[in-house]
Amino acid sequence: MSRVNIGLKQKILTETVEKIDFSGTLDEAKVYGYIDDVLLEHDERKKYSPNEIKNLREEIFSSLKKMDILQQYLDDEDITEIMINGKDSIFIEKSGRLYKTDRSFESDNKLADVIQQIVAGCNRSVNEANPIADARLSDGSRVNIVLAPVALNGPIVTIRRFPREPITMNKLKELDSITGEAADFLKKLVVSKYNIFISGGTGSGKTTFLNALSQYIPTQERIVTIEDSAELQLLEAENLVRLETRSSNLEGCNEITVRDLIKTSLRMRPERIIVGEVRGPEALDMLQAMNTGHDGSLSTGHANSTKDMLSRLETMVLMGMDLPLYAVRSQIAGGIDIIVHLSRQRDHTRKVVEISEIEKLKEGEIILNTLFARINGQLVRQNDLIHKDKLLKAFS
Repeated sequence: MSRVNIGLKQKILTETVEKIDFSGTLDEAKVYGYIDDVLLEHDERKKYSPNEIKNLREEIFSSLKKMDILQQYLDDEDITEIMINGKDSIFIEKSGRLYKTDRSFESDNKLADVIQQIVAGCNRSVNEANPIADARLSDGSRVNIVLAPVALNGPIVTIRRFPREPITMNKLKELDSITGEAADFLKKLVVSKYNIFISGGTGSGKTTFLNALSQYIPTQERIVTIEDSAELQLLEAENLVRLETRSSNLEGCNEITVRDLIKTSLRMRPERIIVGEVRGPEALDMLQAMNTGHDGSLSTGHANSTKDMLSRLETMVLMGMDLPLYAVRSQIAGGIDIIVHLSRQRDHTRKVVEISEIEKLKEGEIILNTLFARINGQLVRQNDLIHKDKLLKAFS
């Protein structure tokens, strides 16, 4: 942070805004030109070093065209999370560790402006009447916003960053998140159109792994992705349809949920449906899609273990429809073939800890066949695949 007087910075910012002609297009060079013109009019600038003036220039530019003080963190590819707890408290996660920054927003209004800029960029809204919103940045970063009266210590903004270049399975192997044997095995399952569900806790790398896994999908297949906030980066897909939910707003727009999008996706002739994450009753629609000929579908969900994920899926299905537990478990066993469980380790690395096959439904219980398990830090093959029908068909 520069030691330039806050009053001078605000004065230059105000005078720059007054000079700008907003009727035409504003590229970066023009904005910098306006800032430089105003700087030259202030002799007070001579009190500061060239480097301090350069930093001031960048701060004013960020205030006008970017995300104000957040921009420096958004430009740092090593930062994976940005947490704003009111205007005076900003934390970042870097290399798996949390740090409190020395930056703060100049005012509540400036933070409010940045928040509105974020939600407007993805056609969302957030205000006192609707104080909770999920959004995304142009680079795909996930944003969660909570305002007063729900948030008591000021606006809360949490930004989950994703690498600008999607992490491939080869990169995950280099990071020891998965072994070459397990990755090759999963590649065969994806090509063979097994329905795969990825589970794990918060920050365990589910979306990153889903992106990496989706790179194995043959490029000519028609894929429909369904997400609360678009995050998936399926760069190799040619026939791709991306769908995103919509919140209701005061202008009369009705809410469009994940359930709505799953139902309409079935009429789009999908060969595969990818649901970014299931959190509620949409789990039933996802399972029904998997059970009605849309083999090779993928999704993720929050859980602490593979067995916990099965229990959570049962609960989520029952949130949407009152069904006998046996029928729910039958839907899960019939729809999902493989569960890949990830975990964030104590050293802050993210690893695949288990790959299991749903073997069968026996006496009302779902039986799992553990294919790979992480033992003493190593992902080790445990058993062979029992249901080989799709695999044999794809590679015969």
